[in-house]
Amino acid sequence: MQAWRAKEKALHFLRGHPADSYSKLPKYFYILEKTYPGSVVKLKKTTDECFLYAFVALCTLISGWEYCRPVVVVDGTFLKSTYRGIMLTASTMNAAGTILPLAYAVVDSENDASWKWFFENSSKHMVKELQSRSYTLDEFNERMSKIEEIDPRVKSYLYDIGYNRWSRVHATVNRTWTMTSNIAESLNAITKNARELSIFDLLEYMRTLLERWTNEKLLKAKDTFTFLGFKFNKELENNRTLSQKLRVSASTDHIHTVIDGVKRYIVCLESKKCSCGQFQLDELLCAHALTALRHRNETYENYCSPYYTKESLLRTYEIIVNLLPDESKWNVPQHICDEVVNPPMGEKRQPGRRQKERYKTYDELKSKKYKVSCGNCGGERHNKRSCKNAPKKK
Repeated sequence: MQAWRAKEKALHFLRGHPADSYSKLPKYFYILEKTYPGSVVKLKKTTDECFLYAFVALCTLISGWEYCRPVVVVDGTFLKSTYRGIMLTASTMNAAGTILPLAYAVVDSENDASWKWFFENSSKHMVKELQSRSYTLDEFNERMSKIEEIDPRVKSYLYDIGYNRWSRVHATVNRTWTMTSNIAESLNAITKNARELSIFDLLEYMRTLLERWTNEKLLKAKDTFTFLGFKFNKELENNRTLSQKLRVSASTDHIHTVIDGVKRYIVCLESKKCSCGQFQLDELLCAHALTALRHRNETYENYCSPYYTKESLLRTYEIIVNLLPDESKWNVPQHICDEVVNPPMGEKRQPGRRQKERYKTYDELKSKKYKVSCGNCGGERHNKRSCKNAPKKK
């Protein structure tokens, strides 16, 4: 306990008291709006001037959203600072297939009121929870039958959730490649250590992180020499390799029959559809469509979603903004400086060492971990290269 108290005192000396961090928010949000024109920043307090919610969506992210597929992943993760709370994030996927954070917020807890407030400020949202790679109903039913053979309870559980929530073929909107919340989980992993910071330092960490990402991804976009972004160009090349072994015959100028072993697929290039379902759901040419294009001696550029192109990737990060000035240079009106924001009135974090990892379930604790074994002597905790028992070469 003494070591923990010494560490807390050192952190308070370096970062200031966590309660003082809330009083900086009005000035910080004012400077954000001035530095990033067009940004959406919101601060909500209780009737007794205590902090309740804070929301930030920078103009650089808002402008980039126009050139990304309108599918948003939202998630919440707990904070480990003195006053706790939850950080909510909204993210999407850019033309390179990487994360584009759109907005972030700090709220008191994950409840209907806080989520409603977050969505009202975010405007549009869509949660992705599970994944199914099925593109047709027949393929979906076949995979569900295999799941039922393994454990019927799993099929019942997935049915109760609702197929439209996690299956491509049952989705009411075309989610293309965004079928899980993995991009939100990746963002949570990156901010793992920052979640121990006070609210002002946390929000500033998020801003500098996104500013650095924007610069790095713009440089990568400029170094892209393919028509499509990296992820989608790689997928297209994989489909192109698969298309080499397929046969095709043309029914009309736009409709082709593609033979893959004993299976036949109908491709309509005019409507950008294939009976395999992949062409229209992914909005990227499948192997069958590429075979039809090769038969017509036509290039692929007009048959891919514009959200996957290098041009969209460049436009996502094209907006240029001024850098946030140092706090000592802030020019803030007096009425903003006089605004009072008190710390939340909820339960504080208890003294003692903070939990770094989540509690593991009984099954996780009992499961056997993979052990590395040597190919020479069969011993554990080392491999063939580092084996000291291997016979010496003469």
